[in-house]
Amino acid sequence: MDAGIPVKGMNFARVFKNFFQFNRTNWKATILCFLAAAIFWIFSAFNKNHATTIRFPLRFEFDNQKFVSVNPLPHHISINVSGSGWELFRNTLGIKLPELIIALERPVETKKIPSSSLAPVLTSQLGGLHINYLVTDTLHIYLDERMSRTFRLSADISKVKFRQGYGSTGVLEVVPDSVIIDGPRSIIKSIPDTIILPVSGKQISKSFRDELEVSLFNSESVNRNPPVISVSVEVGPVETFEAKLKVKSINRPRALKSFFTDSVKVILLVPVNQSEDLRGKLSQVNAILDLKDAQRGSYQIYPKIIGLPIYAQVVSIDSVSFKIN
Repeated sequence: MDAGIPVKGMNFARVFKNFFQFNRTNWKATILCFLAAAIFWIFSAFNKNHATTIRFPLRFEFDNQKFVSVNPLPHHISINVSGSGWELFRNTLGIKLPELIIALERPVETKKIPSSSLAPVLTSQLGGLHINYLVTDTLHIYLDERMSRTFRLSADISKVKFRQGYGSTGVLEVVPDSVIIDGPRSIIKSIPDTIILPVSGKQISKSFRDELEVSLFNSESVNRNPPVISVSVEVGPVETFEAKLKVKSINRPRALKSFFTDSVKVILLVPVNQSEDLRGKLSQVNAILDLKDAQRGSYQIYPKIIGLPIYAQVVSIDSVSFKIN
């Protein structure tokens, strides 16, 4: 007769209790068996070859003293590679992930690098990995010759709001008055000789000093020295001053016989304590019309005011109308 648990007439509760006690005493051995099997499976799988896509860091080699990138260079490249499971596992986690290097012999001439020419260059840098194909199809780059130049600096306070009866009463100071800009030749050549920085602020009634960043460039490859400048403006009581100036023309065409008016009204803003000084200097102030490029037709032009003291600001000026037959 079998010495095991009887089948007929057995008590279900007793069977469940015996089964539970058996598993409770053997659960450690069961788990160890599962762990051993899992480890064996992992080792077996990692020893085989597999394929996956890995994002490798990328670096370009060129003479940084002579050339600079106009746009940010690609920093990574995605490659589908095959190799042992251990090798792929380490690279996927970023452990000992090689930095791939691309040497640029002609930086300015090279605008793009297709995947067909990349594979031979990168194969020797991947160690035991084999390149199946490049997920990144083409690398686009834009390098230019490095250039450095000094530019004059100025500030525009036209957007500064002064309180009623107040305005600029002195010289606008910009310190330093120049900046050295280093970057791609194409960008440096496009910058005007004088860089005008806008100054904005709330309504003010006293002199102020402001720090402005020379931030007219979106390119990371442009360096500024210094990157920040100081702007100071003297502020005090001002008043409007009305003057009538005679119009003088230069480069006048022979076909132009006369203007419709020979004088213009100018509204100026001057410091209260400088009004009398301005009256004595009005004879040195002129309204000039440069007609160098004027052709046949009707014109309405605002003359340029020459000879104003630095403390006087033009608020408004009449235009001059004329016709060239």
